[in-house]
Amino acid sequence: MTPPTGIRRIDERWEWTDHGHCQELPDLFYNSEDEPKRVRRRKEAVAKKICAGCPVLAECREHAVANGELYGVWGGLTEIERHRLAGRVRTG
Repeated sequence: MTPPTGIRRIDERWEWTDHGHCQELPDLFYNSEDEPKRVRRRKEAVAKKICAGCPVLAECREHAVANGELYGVWGGLTEIERHRLAGRVRTG
């Protein structure tokens, strides 16, 4: 039995994520509210290094910017970098 057309389109739209180097380390790419700033910055630096060699870097970055992802490192860009790229100022 084949899935309905709408489900297939959603699966295809997210297929690139299966090839991301971040798949095995999701906690590294997101910060918790209670983490000290120095820990947050270190995690972001390591995540960005992993992104630099990722085969889906462009797709990830495009998705994050186009969809306004608010949290985490996506496509080698931190939350603050994506906000600046979009011409927004983060308030929270």
